Amino acid sequence: MTESAEKKIPLMSPATGEITGYVQEDSEELLRKAVESARTAQKIWEKKTFGERAEAVLAIRDFVVAQADRIVEVIAKTTGKTRIDALSTEVVPVAMGIGYYAKNTLRFLGRKKLRPGNLLFINKRSYIDRVPWGVVGIISPWNYPFAIPFHEVVMAVMAGNAVVLKVATQTQEVGDLIGEAMNAGKLPDGLFARVNLPGRTAGDAFIRSGIDKLFFTGSVAVGKELMAKAAARLLPVSLELGGNDAMIVCGDADLPRAAAGAVWAGFSNCGQSCGGVERIFVEAGVYDTFTTLLRENTAALRQGPDKNFDVDIGSLSNKAQLEKVRTHLQDALAKGAKITSTSRQSNSPEKGFFHPAVVLEEVDDSMMVLREEIFGPLLAVLRVKDVAEAVLRANDSHLGLTASVWTKDREKGRNIAAQLQAGAVTINDHLMSHGLAETPWGGFKESGIGRTHGKLGLEEMTQPRVIIDDVLPGVRKNMWWYPHGKEIYDGLKGVLNFLYAPAVNSRLRGMLVMLKLFMRTFQR
Repeated sequence: MTESAEKKIPLMSPATGEITGYVQEDSEELLRKAVESARTAQKIWEKKTFGERAEAVLAIRDFVVAQADRIVEVIAKTTGKTRIDALSTEVVPVAMGIGYYAKNTLRFLGRKKLRPGNLLFINKRSYIDRVPWGVVGIISPWNYPFAIPFHEVVMAVMAGNAVVLKVATQTQEVGDLIGEAMNAGKLPDGLFARVNLPGRTAGDAFIRSGIDKLFFTGSVAVGKELMAKAAARLLPVSLELGGNDAMIVCGDADLPRAAAGAVWAGFSNCGQSCGGVERIFVEAGVYDTFTTLLRENTAALRQGPDKNFDVDIGSLSNKAQLEKVRTHLQDALAKGAKITSTSRQSNSPEKGFFHPAVVLEEVDDSMMVLREEIFGPLLAVLRVKDVAEAVLRANDSHLGLTASVWTKDREKGRNIAAQLQAGAVTINDHLMSHGLAETPWGGFKESGIGRTHGKLGLEEMTQPRVIIDDVLPGVRKNMWWYPHGKEIYDGLKGVLNFLYAPAVNSRLRGMLVMLKLFMRTFQR
């Protein structure tokens, strides 16, 4: 950030309440200049081969690996999560993702030849090139400030784009590290830029800035607003807007594994994962056994500031999120839900935005925990009579990001997964699919539009251009070009008969008429 407005904003550690530094907000004018510079650099970058781009991003990965400890410390300090959370869900997946995109982008985005679709056009040879958009804008959230933007930045760059990135204000120090990493790739000046704009105005500013596509991760309400405003200039958008994700525990599930998986996927990052478990539907026959294990695992969790790798859960990332979780919990309790287990506090967290991990039972559809995204350490558990009811309840949501099915019968698991209205469904696991670079990330319904990660994510970073070449020598004109007459009509009718008439003699007559017309193509 080389040019900034005067306004300084304090940065605070969510786990300790301490002020860790200050940042300045950038102006919209700086954003426009960044886009202009990015456009110039992109013209140079798109001419690079996929191999040359891969060499650059692998140097970026080398930086991430070498600086892993420092990156982890900064992520933990700015978000309140534990260092193991930061390493396992952010730094390691980024390193793996960079390697995947460096290796596979040519295979996914390289020129693709098309087979002729009909004998009539056997002389046409077509292929598709994937063309970078140009300048991609990325607005990323605070919950995974390293992993979420980094995957998108690397995909954009490997596809031949320039990038202007905005990270959340409270995680600017993580953004600085992303900038350092990108510099390690020795990219053309201006190809990657970062701006710090206030969240309330950043979307509008990016839409006005002249970018060619916008990637946004955040709330449903803001995503809808951005999409409506982007429509005015037909700016394409990719939106990842969160989830209220369901977990189905079948009667034949490995219950200790399912309970352990629910605790990790529900409370990792203090529950602030858009793809984390929030609603658990358990078949009646195993409900008591499963919930006993769930309560025990939750009660064993240690929460507090991460001083010596001696806690399992850190804090929520900001005060607003803490208040939101409290509101959800109070609503559930007021309507009859029961707290059956909580995590225990460690390290005497006197300050910071800590909220215990909570298991809620006796919940019903009137409660916010079932109807809205929680984004915090609350697990709502319901007893269902069978899988059919579980699927019905799981799909009863305006969101559909991820879901999971827990069963020892793999075929049964796949059959249930195929009924779930979610963009990613895991069997006997949950949440970790964001770390699989090969799997697309995105949701159904109001969980968003478009995909990131994997082949589909790389394709989102480009638009297709088809090239059609006529390889038949000596052609002067097509059969249907002017001037028209009865013989043209009869010849084209012969084409239809030759290709599709049910009777063999009709096809032969059609072929003769068609060949007569075809000879016209070689005449002036």
